[in-house]
Amino acid sequence: MQHRAVITRELIEAEEHRRLSPAAAFADRSAGRARPIALDPYRTEFQRDRDRIIHCKAFRRLSHKTQVFLAPEGDHYRTRLTHTLEVSQISRSIARALGLNEDLTEAIALGHDLGHTPFGHTGESALDQVLTELHELDPAVPAGYRHNEQSLRIVDHLEYGGKGLNLTHEVRDGILGHSGSHMPETLEGRIVRIADRIAYVNHDIDDAVRAGVLSEAELPREPLAVLGAHHGARITTMVNDMIDTSAASDDIRMSARVWDAMMGLREYLFQNVYFSERAKAEEPKAHAVVVALFRHYLGDLGELPVADQPSEPAMAVQAVVDYVAGMTDRFAIREYERIFVPQKWLL
Repeated sequence: MQHRAVITRELIEAEEHRRLSPAAAFADRSAGRARPIALDPYRTEFQRDRDRIIHCKAFRRLSHKTQVFLAPEGDHYRTRLTHTLEVSQISRSIARALGLNEDLTEAIALGHDLGHTPFGHTGESALDQVLTELHELDPAVPAGYRHNEQSLRIVDHLEYGGKGLNLTHEVRDGILGHSGSHMPETLEGRIVRIADRIAYVNHDIDDAVRAGVLSEAELPREPLAVLGAHHGARITTMVNDMIDTSAASDDIRMSARVWDAMMGLREYLFQNVYFSERAKAEEPKAHAVVVALFRHYLGDLGELPVADQPSEPAMAVQAVVDYVAGMTDRFAIREYERIFVPQKWLL
């Protein structure tokens, strides 16, 4: 019997140093984990992080969380999970072309949206509202809700029965920095930050056209003249421009021309899709569901599952945030109906 060569972690790490750019984040030079663990014989530290994220509960829940359109009837609309996979694919393509660490980039991309609420940004807005109101009454309460911070809380504290996923510093930093004011330390994290926008600008147009909210003919001409007339062409233009521009600099960026065109499309989406009456007709209801659930559980902590109840009174608000934010759209609706909608008499 002929024996096959085994690709060990050490061989993969050596290959990274041979093949990747000096600017890449190397797995064997990671800043490490909060709790050190024994190295894996066949996977690098970043590969292990990717696998831990894929196998966690929060990742599975993304398949039933809204991207833009609430509870879409069609099978082809994006969910938070399909968005995450598209960000991962775009990020990996860019990282590979630039000689950066594809495994790290993939892990960050797969984990970046774990903290999203039910009903997408509508749910995030609802939690932000109630927390802001509570913060005004009690400064000890977090001032608002940000999904990137919740994503980090999930991987640090909530998964694995409260132990967290114990991810490497580089992955955690990239997850936190994919949006908001924190800029990722690694080039790999900065790739995901821009790839997130590339993905949602393009697939939200695709979903809006499918939903009849707009037509391709209505899209603004100037951005399309730069980016391309259809979905695939626009992604290719943005990705190739990002690779070429980043290769000629010491950071991750697009050319000003392509960036401005992408942001022009993004602004068009805000005006004509994200805030449109048809796309957002159900948003006030979804917002009310999240607010009502939050206030109900905060007023009756015993309604929380035992495993999710706070260990001390000071953690009550955070426990309710964690529970409500973790809900899928359909579970939130079922809970709302269970709590607030009268049940039929069983005669």
